[in-house]
Amino acid sequence: MGKFINPFTDYGFKKIFGQEISKDLLIDFLNDLLKGERVITDLTFLNNEQLPKYNEGRGLIYDIYCCTDTGEKIIVEMQNKSQLHFKERALYYLSNAIVQQAEKGNEWRFGIKAVYGVFFMNFLFDSSVKLRTDVILADRDTGELFTDRMRQIFIALPLFQKEEEECENDFERWIYTLKNMETLKRMPFKARKAVFEKLEEIADVASLSKEERERYENSVNVYRTNLCVMDAAKEEGREEGRQEERLANARSMKAEGADYAFISKITGLSEDEIAAL
Repeated sequence: MGKFINPFTDYGFKKIFGQEISKDLLIDFLNDLLKGERVITDLTFLNNEQLPKYNEGRGLIYDIYCCTDTGEKIIVEMQNKSQLHFKERALYYLSNAIVQQAEKGNEWRFGIKAVYGVFFMNFLFDSSVKLRTDVILADRDTGELFTDRMRQIFIALPLFQKEEEECENDFERWIYTLKNMETLKRMPFKARKAVFEKLEEIADVASLSKEERERYENSVNVYRTNLCVMDAAKEEGREEGRQEERLANARSMKAEGADYAFISKITGLSEDEIAAL
């Protein structure tokens, strides 16, 4: 087990970003993410049960739902595996957070606060995704912002390849640290920014109580088991693909009148399998 907790586990992600004692870490990260746009001075964590029910694949999805001091809703999510309709699902989450702001009575005039979704992805959902993909509601022709009440930010961690000394800004320093935390021997960037000293204290495995360590180890086991299941599914899919290729080649050779023994030698299929095609 590494010196620092794995932020890609349920326990690790919420230990770093999802508790009152460490909320200044999340505030700092969000301010680095939104630098030049706004400044968040405080956050209140909301009950995650307010998020819409979405049970598919929950084993590798960890989320935090919070509200800023000025009323904006922010959903911060770590997802470790791809899934069908991921972009639509993210849109559904944010839309639900907007709908929840509706006030009862006839006096409400659709005055809603902005909703942000920040999605850490330990995968690539399509070939066009960038390290950071910002999605806004804008005019199609001019690109001018239509409304700032909904914003999605997708961070594709596999695309970040910089080393420690190559990080150019605090956003990159955060991404480098989170991506490599479990294998780090020391916490980087402490001399540059005090928040990384706080991160070192929060994420140090040795500082965990016996109960916390048990919870963390269980979380790591769940994380690793799920990754093994994903790897097995990928390998099964590759083998199915290879088998389909063998069958297709055998069909083609059979159609051309090739000898069954020859087809078997080339494809590895038995003569009985070839005859059944």
